[in-house]
Amino acid sequence: MLYRRGYFTTEGAVSIAKFATSIAIIYSVAYVSRGVGRWNNMDYLTFIGILSAAQRSLTQQNRRLLAQYDYDFWASPIDFKWSTINSGYLATHTFGRRMIYPGATALINTLVEPVLCQNRAKLVEERYGVRAKVQTEDRNEIDTMFIDRRQTGNQNGKTLVVCCEGNSGFYEIGCTDTPIQAGYSVLGWNHPGFAGSSGVPLPEQEQAAIDGVIQYAIHTLGFMPSDIALFAWSIGGYSATWAAMNYPDVKFVILDATFDDILPLAVIRMPQFVSKYKESPDVKFSLFTPISMETYNCIPIHINCTFTFNNSVFSGGLVEYTVRKYFNLNNAEQLCKYHGPILLVRRTMDEMITTEMDPATGVKLHTNRGNHLLCKLLSYRYPNIVNETSLVLLDDWLARVKSDQEILWTSTGVDEDLCLSMIKSYNAQHSDQFPSNIGETFTQEEKNKMTLYLASRYMEDFNSTHCNPLTPNYLRTPWTPNRHSQPRFISSTRSDDS
Repeated sequence: MLYRRGYFTTEGAVSIAKFATSIAIIYSVAYVSRGVGRWNNMDYLTFIGILSAAQRSLTQQNRRLLAQYDYDFWASPIDFKWSTINSGYLATHTFGRRMIYPGATALINTLVEPVLCQNRAKLVEERYGVRAKVQTEDRNEIDTMFIDRRQTGNQNGKTLVVCCEGNSGFYEIGCTDTPIQAGYSVLGWNHPGFAGSSGVPLPEQEQAAIDGVIQYAIHTLGFMPSDIALFAWSIGGYSATWAAMNYPDVKFVILDATFDDILPLAVIRMPQFVSKYKESPDVKFSLFTPISMETYNCIPIHINCTFTFNNSVFSGGLVEYTVRKYFNLNNAEQLCKYHGPILLVRRTMDEMITTEMDPATGVKLHTNRGNHLLCKLLSYRYPNIVNETSLVLLDDWLARVKSDQEILWTSTGVDEDLCLSMIKSYNAQHSDQFPSNIGETFTQEEKNKMTLYLASRYMEDFNSTHCNPLTPNYLRTPWTPNRHSQPRFISSTRSDDS
């Protein structure tokens, strides 16, 4: 039709161009006019501000404000994104779980199987260990090893230490050797999917596993909860703190080289494209460290990876969603619900649970996540003492090694005997339950002194990297105000009272 009317000629093309230009000018003027009108309309500008805020972060407040307007649906922020859910699930059940618990992979199990067999035989033949299969509530089968020391005449033998291993730790080659050397009765077990244990090490299965192990210790081995202690290394702290939270009468808890929350550690070990960060001038670092699977006193296995992160304050993304949804290992939250004796062992050269590395001098001690675990625990137990001001002093304390801590201790004027007497006096007049109200009438100077005193009682340093065996002198009943023999922070000898 256009051809018949002559529009395919030169004159026709000019006519079409004029027509198209006129239409474009009309639309342009209309859009500009609408834009000017909207720019001068305060209601519209308010709406745009609310919409932009909701598109960045769809909080309940932004959702309520946005509901006051009717607008084109294409501009509406997304309430639910299936891809995030699917990606989180896939991340968890493909590489995520295997990165967090590499000991459950076929590769690691195959590599360590000969060593496991050899050391398991030694536990049975030399330590008279008894291997047993424990079926959990979710019908997983957990491989356990029990060493009975109750008849040895050693007072420690009357206490059963339940050991919780790291992410590539096994009871055959793991932290069970430390309480064995200390003379305790010991019950080791392997995570779901590790060695002879069935299942996979998801948090729910970890909970069922440790629950089954504790029940086995009570009903079959004959230990009362008050005669059971929990000893955990690294990621085993999750199982131990869950057990402490659900069995509040256990004798004590010792956590070696563990963390408060797995999320900050997960973030620094993942590429930035699966994480979102926000600018923070206070927290910036570069990480140059291999990701190592935790092999306790055994075969070192390393996967060399290097990531560099600058804006490291986490604000959302696939990593946060996956961790919070499927692997929310929040040890601090669980530990605060246990009110018995606790000892935290911090490794001064720990390369696994620190978030900053110095290529020249090694780890940066102040970024050890065990520091955060201590701060959260003390803040919960002694809220009137460990406040914002004293936390600043505590941060300074935790950034130092023992020799430098002694300098700060002396300059602050901490009197160990006075601090102890104040705690004992308060407990006698009021209560020794947590959270404690002690410190309501303290001056800030007294709070500072008491903060350092409590920190020295709840945490001890072990001069080691992450995977070296803990020496048995750390395996003893943690500090309480009423124990007969009180330790001294500045002393050439260590109290070995149990």
